[in-house]
Amino acid sequence: MKDKPLKGIRVLTLEQFGAGPYGTMFMAELGAEVIKVESPEGDPSRQVGPYKLGKDDSEYFQAWNLGKKSVSLDLKSKPGRAQFEALVKSADCVVNNMRGTQPGKLGIDYASLKHLKSSIVCLHISAYGRFNERKDWPGYDFLMQAEAGLMELTGDPEGAPTRVGVSLIDSMSGLTGTVGLLACLLRAKMTGQGCDVDTCLYDVAMHQLTYPGSWYLNEGDVSPRVPRSAHLSLSPVQTYPTKDGWIFIMCMTQKFWLSLCEAMGRNDLVGDPRFPDPNTRATNRAELDVALDPTFRTRTTAEWLAKFNGLLPAAPVYRLDQALDSDFARETGTVSAVPHPAKGELRVIANPIRVDGERLSQEACSALGADNKKYLA
Repeated sequence: MKDKPLKGIRVLTLEQFGAGPYGTMFMAELGAEVIKVESPEGDPSRQVGPYKLGKDDSEYFQAWNLGKKSVSLDLKSKPGRAQFEALVKSADCVVNNMRGTQPGKLGIDYASLKHLKSSIVCLHISAYGRFNERKDWPGYDFLMQAEAGLMELTGDPEGAPTRVGVSLIDSMSGLTGTVGLLACLLRAKMTGQGCDVDTCLYDVAMHQLTYPGSWYLNEGDVSPRVPRSAHLSLSPVQTYPTKDGWIFIMCMTQKFWLSLCEAMGRNDLVGDPRFPDPNTRATNRAELDVALDPTFRTRTTAEWLAKFNGLLPAAPVYRLDQALDSDFARETGTVSAVPHPAKGELRVIANPIRVDGERLSQEACSALGADNKKYLA
């Protein structure tokens, strides 16, 4: 790809761990020049194991920071501040994911930087926001899943509340902030007027409550955890045991339910008064499981997928290794590789965006301070 969509945009980012880095990584892979401004000690995630890539790098760090440049400076020192302000004059935006009061104290909000460049856009991704009693609280992804009620919606009803297996709120917060940032950058390009734009992990986590949140706010309905990762109000939308594992079936419409009965040779269930429509089937989910489980166990997951192909939505329930090594992942280019000085070739997850059918190219993040000479000279 000769010219990526964000070519010519310069981003300064003061960030660590997940939320900020995930959003700016997308900007880097979309063509922006993302300069990671680090303290002399560097982003702490450079030290996260178990898989290190030399002294100040790790596979964990690279998973959040592909495509970025790195400069190291002491923002609290007079020389470091001067270097930072020189960079601001050449930048389009400044990103941080610090505690709420830190941007003001460090002088990296719009009020502190507009005299340098009136069109600068400042994105703030904090834990709880910059304008409330928790503005100084530290916070991380898993805490948000807990407080927003997401853990109480996840897992088996008889088990403990369960978090999502990855830092999904960090990722969503990074992308949410980036959407706001890009919108404000568009305005700044047209009007010359910059601004602050904010989001926080707590707000993003609460926003993920979507329809269960709406049901409670309007109907007082507190959605429970349901067995087998099932949908709250539609069925069969859940996992089923097969001869060699599990399969996830999603009959979101009556058409798919009828296709399922036909493909499984269970047309006897079509006229069953307990299962006439998706909502009633959800009410009678336990009885439906008793009816379908023995049939699902007669074939392997692969055999059922072959039988359902094109008829209804279904997917195998994979382990991590099975997911990344699958034929479909290989066919679609889900895994790519970038050169790395310590690793030779570092395998990474490919960016999910395609432009004109082409996946975005990727590269490793620079070593700590590797770009000082280029940007701070």
